[in-house]
Amino acid sequence: MTQTLALFMDAYRLLNARKIFWITLVLSLLVVSSFALVGIDDEGISIAWWDLGIPEINTGAGGYTKAWFYKTMFTSLGINIWLTWVATILGLVTTASIFPEFVTAGSIDIILSKPIGRFRLFLTKYTTGLLFVILQVSVFTGASFLVIGLRGGVWEPGLFIAIPLVVLFFSYLFSVCAVLGIITRSTIASLLLTILFWFMLFIVQSAEQSLMVFDMLVQQRVTAYEDAVERTRQRLETVEDPDDMERWGFLHETLEKREVSLAAAQGSSDNLETWHNGLLGVMTVLPKTGETIQLIERWTIDLAELPEMSGETSRPMISEDDQFTPDEEKLGKDIQDAIRNRSPWWILGTSLLFEIFILCIGAWRFQRRDF
Repeated sequence: MTQTLALFMDAYRLLNARKIFWITLVLSLLVVSSFALVGIDDEGISIAWWDLGIPEINTGAGGYTKAWFYKTMFTSLGINIWLTWVATILGLVTTASIFPEFVTAGSIDIILSKPIGRFRLFLTKYTTGLLFVILQVSVFTGASFLVIGLRGGVWEPGLFIAIPLVVLFFSYLFSVCAVLGIITRSTIASLLLTILFWFMLFIVQSAEQSLMVFDMLVQQRVTAYEDAVERTRQRLETVEDPDDMERWGFLHETLEKREVSLAAAQGSSDNLETWHNGLLGVMTVLPKTGETIQLIERWTIDLAELPEMSGETSRPMISEDDQFTPDEEKLGKDIQDAIRNRSPWWILGTSLLFEIFILCIGAWRFQRRDF
């Protein structure tokens, strides 16, 4: 236990000595300070004393609340942009050198001469690498909690769920970076390969969500053509005059065209569903970085705080000239519901299994390699 604490203290001293740690910390506080300068009232949004000219979003007729506004800024800008992208890249740049420097600079010889197992040493060094993001996210979330409380008028302790979730998000990438650092012994190689892996995860998740949107849109098309075929059949049955062959022929031709279009839409829906399920299978064995971050919004933003919709709904329609008109409002709601209803156990559990698998590979490599 003493050796482990000593390693943690040594890691903190190294982290404290790096300028990029303090630069990132100061930038995080500046980002939170910029949130405090943004205001919303019954006339619109403003920054300090400048009116942004967005009267549609206000606390009056617009129906938005200050709590929703500041929590949305926290998740959309603070988490999804600053911590997820900028601070994560800076964190990887800072921590990517931990294992390459440890195994090449000769410092490992001193550590291995002490009574500490290699497996515990590997996990300890890995955990110390997470100190960067733990400290950064804690400061950022704490400052945001104060801003939302003072400016938004609501104290939301639930915001602190961002700390473990962002740390988990970073740990998915850092586990890959740590193992690559041991294998390549190169800071640059491990960093670039980790960013490439991150980009691959982004492509897979974006493709999966795009296929989900297209699948839902085609399902609306199938529904619309089913209704159009049924209506056309009913109209065809109303033709009682045997001499009215022109109208009967027109309706019969229209019915055939719509049945062909319905079959084509059903085929497209089946193909999209197959590809979508395949990508979901790929995502299951990979860490879900974007999905993990989206959990923060799911657990901190209450949809009840949004203005009520008009309540008017429409069905996807096929016009007389066979033009498809989707129900865009329903499509957007279905997409939002599909994303928000995904099981957190699936998102976090499978991602942690991937991380554990990668760390086992790294620990095995670290134990067997001569340094």
